[in-house]
Amino acid sequence: MEILQKLKESGVPENQAKVYLELFKKGSTSANELSKKVGLDRTLTYQILNNLIEKGLVNYIIKENKKFFETADPDNLLRPIKEKEKITDDLIKELRSIKILQENEQEVKIYEGKKGLMTFFNDIIHSKNICIFGATGRSYDVLKFEVPHIAKEAQKLGIKGRMIISKEYKGHPTTKLSNLKVGYLEEVKSPATTTIYEDKVGIHVLSDQPIIIIIKNKDVADGYRSYFNFLWKIAKR
Repeated sequence: MEILQKLKESGVPENQAKVYLELFKKGSTSANELSKKVGLDRTLTYQILNNLIEKGLVNYIIKENKKFFETADPDNLLRPIKEKEKITDDLIKELRSIKILQENEQEVKIYEGKKGLMTFFNDIIHSKNICIFGATGRSYDVLKFEVPHIAKEAQKLGIKGRMIISKEYKGHPTTKLSNLKVGYLEEVKSPATTTIYEDKVGIHVLSDQPIIIIIKNKDVADGYRSYFNFLWKIAKR
C-alpha cells in the first residue's frame, strides 16, 4: 500500500495527505512552491497548511520575513487516534454500566450475515464456559480467516467448553482445539448449531446468508444445558 493511501486510511483527508507527504519529502518549503508541487491553488494550500498546523502535523519557521513550512514529528499522526481511542474507551465504560443495569432483562437478538456471526463469536469469547451441540465446523468455511484467530483468542482467555458433534466430522480442525472436550454421536445432523453460554443460548444456521438467534434468559439457558448434559452422557469420546 502506498504511503499516500496509508495516510488517507489513517484519517488524513486526501488534499491534506498530499500536502503533508510532499512537505515531508521536500523539507522546509514555502507555501507558494508547495502549491505548485501538489497542483493546488495557493490559497487552498495555505488553508490546508493551517489545518495541518492545528493538528500538530506541520510547523513553520520564518526566514527573511518569509514563512517556510516543514513537517512535525510523524508520531503526531497518532495523536487524533489516541484521542479517539480514549473517547471510545470512556464511551464503552458508560455503555457497559448501562448494560449492567439491564442485566436481569430478557432479550432476543437476531443477527444476519458474516458480520452478525462475528458479533456472535465475539460475545461467546467473553464467557468462561460453553456447551455446543449440532456443530458442523462450517464456520471455518464462512469465516476462514477470522475463526482460527477467534479460536486462539478463546484459548488465550482460558475459555473451557464441551462440544457434541457428528462422528463424520471427526478430525475437523474444530475438534482439535485444546480447550474443548469433544463428544461424538452417530446421528446428530442438524442445519442449526446451538451454543449455551452464561445465561444465553445462541442458535446459528450457516446457510448462504447466515442467521443467528441469541436468547438471553437464565431458565432457557439452564433447560438447554440440562439437555446438553443428557446428550453428553451418551456421546462417545
